[in-house]
Amino acid sequence: MDAHAFTFASCALRALPSGALHWPEQSLLVVSDLHFGKSARLARRGGALLPPYETRATLARLDADLEATTAARVICLGDSFDDLTASDEMDEADRLWLLRLMAGRDWRWIEGNHDPGPGNIGGTHLAETRIGPLHFRHIAVAQATAEVSGHFHPKLTLAGQRRPCFLLSDPERLILPAYGAYTGGLDCGAAELALLMGPQALVIATGRRCLAVPYAATVQSSPRSSSFTR
Repeated sequence: MDAHAFTFASCALRALPSGALHWPEQSLLVVSDLHFGKSARLARRGGALLPPYETRATLARLDADLEATTAARVICLGDSFDDLTASDEMDEADRLWLLRLMAGRDWRWIEGNHDPGPGNIGGTHLAETRIGPLHFRHIAVAQATAEVSGHFHPKLTLAGQRRPCFLLSDPERLILPAYGAYTGGLDCGAAELALLMGPQALVIATGRRCLAVPYAATVQSSPRSSSFTR
C-alpha cells in the first residue's frame, strides 16, 4: 500500500491511495462522502440513470482498507448516504455487507448536508466528534484548528488526469477526498478551497500511489473557481 505518511497537529497519520485516512495509533480509519445510493437518488428524482453499482464498489474499497489496516474504529465524515431515504432503500446484500464491516467496530457517522440526521443502519450518529487533539466534522469552518473534514471532494489534475486528493494545512485543517464511486469533484485550486489553505499547504493526490505536491503550485496552474453538485 503506497500510502503517504505525514504529521498533522502532532498526530502521525497516513493518507491511503483509496482516499481513506489512517491513524495507526488510534486504530482509526476515516472516510468521507461515501454517497451510498447516489444512482437510486438520481433516478428517484428524474435525473441521469446510472448503473446501480456504486454502493457495491465503495463497499469493496472500504472492505479492503479495513482488512489492510485492521482498524477497530471508523469515522464517516458525512454524506455517507446520498439522502436520508438511501439508507432505507439500500439493497439487502449491500446492507448486510455494511453491517458485517461495522460489526465489532466503534463506528461513527457524522452528519452531512446530504444526510443531516440519523439513519437506521446502526453505529453512532453525531453532528461532529473529537478524538485526542483532532476534531472531525463534515464541512470545514473558519478559524479551525486540528480539524478533519470532507464535503468539497477536492481533485488535482496531474498529467491530464483528475485525481481525488487530500488538502493539508497544518495545524489548521485536513480535507479528505470523496471516497464514493460516483462522486464529482472541486478543483483543489478553486477559490472556495484556496481560502481555507495556508501558504505552506500540501496536496496529497490519490491513485495507485499517493503523491504529495505543494498547494501553491496547484493554485498557479488551476482555475480559481469551480462548481459541482455535492
